[in-house]
Amino acid sequence: MDFTLTHEQELLRTAIAGFLGARYDLAKSRHAAKVGAGWQPAVWRGFADELGILGATLPERVDGMGGGSVELMVIAEELGRALVVEPFVDTVVIGAGLLNRSGGEQADALLRQIVSGDVRTAFAALEPASGHTLHDVSTTARRDGDSWVLDGTKTVVTSAPLATHLLITARTAGNRRDQHGISLFHTAFDVDNPPAGIEVHSYRTIDDRVAADLVCTDFRLPADALLGVEGTAWVAIEPTVDEAIAATAAEAVGCLRKVLADTLEYVKQRKQFGQPIGSFQVLQHRMVDMYMELEQAIAAVYLAIHSLDADTPTRARAVSAAKVTIARAARFIGQNAVQLHGAMGMTEELAIGHYFKRLTAIEHEFGPSDHHLARYAALTRP
Repeated sequence: MDFTLTHEQELLRTAIAGFLGARYDLAKSRHAAKVGAGWQPAVWRGFADELGILGATLPERVDGMGGGSVELMVIAEELGRALVVEPFVDTVVIGAGLLNRSGGEQADALLRQIVSGDVRTAFAALEPASGHTLHDVSTTARRDGDSWVLDGTKTVVTSAPLATHLLITARTAGNRRDQHGISLFHTAFDVDNPPAGIEVHSYRTIDDRVAADLVCTDFRLPADALLGVEGTAWVAIEPTVDEAIAATAAEAVGCLRKVLADTLEYVKQRKQFGQPIGSFQVLQHRMVDMYMELEQAIAAVYLAIHSLDADTPTRARAVSAAKVTIARAARFIGQNAVQLHGAMGMTEELAIGHYFKRLTAIEHEFGPSDHHLARYAALTRP
């Protein structure tokens, strides 16, 4: 397996790093994340118009560049290195992935608007009793004349306060945990003026991002709000979420690279007993352990990225293995980085504290280690 980036992929990495280095100051981005809407619209516009990364991995038929999984990894890792809070994964990976796999003229129209930066999506899938099992769907959708009527509650809909459109799962057939019978609907959305029938409870997450809980009560949608074929949405959801997990794991690698580099620089400068603490053998051993965790995480992400186009069991095993490896590395490297920085490690002024919060969130995003260990075990049973 060749992990070497092509010349074009290296240019992509360099362009993103240069843009973020010049336009994404950490102090400014943290301030933007904590006030107002919680993001920087001008940066998102730059992603679309200057970098073109919103369409880099989307098909050419919707004005994308037709890039693949490696390009996704390159983009996500650089966004993680800069601790970007703008909704790239929620929109370009999950939203665009679901739309692309659902097909249809409406889906293609929305995809073109994602590429142009005019549409941002949020995926309303998790429910209070579902845990991290996305096919555990109690929200119902029933036909009423020319309309669909949705009833149910969705929790932790990440990026919903920033979204222009929602993608909502609802059950149109089958029992609560059946994979068959799940349908996918789309609707325009404005958090300040939500559609009739949706109650919105917005909040900020520990990693300076935004999310919302949604309560649908007799929420009416037109007949053409259905994406794809009724009852078959799981076929699109499962590979899309695996792709999102791989992208988030690549983002975590970017965060981990930055955390390890900053910690290494700090232990070279911080002095105790008249010498840098990095000269103490016990801390050198700890830094080596952190480096090894990072290398294992990188290898696991490479495997997941290169398995996204494989058959379902191979892809799912690689993605879950990467998620478990990333979760372990995030905890080990993050906690040790904070400890080596002393009390400063958790302050708002130091970058390490912000990265640690994001890594803590990634550890549980799309399911914690226990969830993915169980998934991996189920996929490897005879």
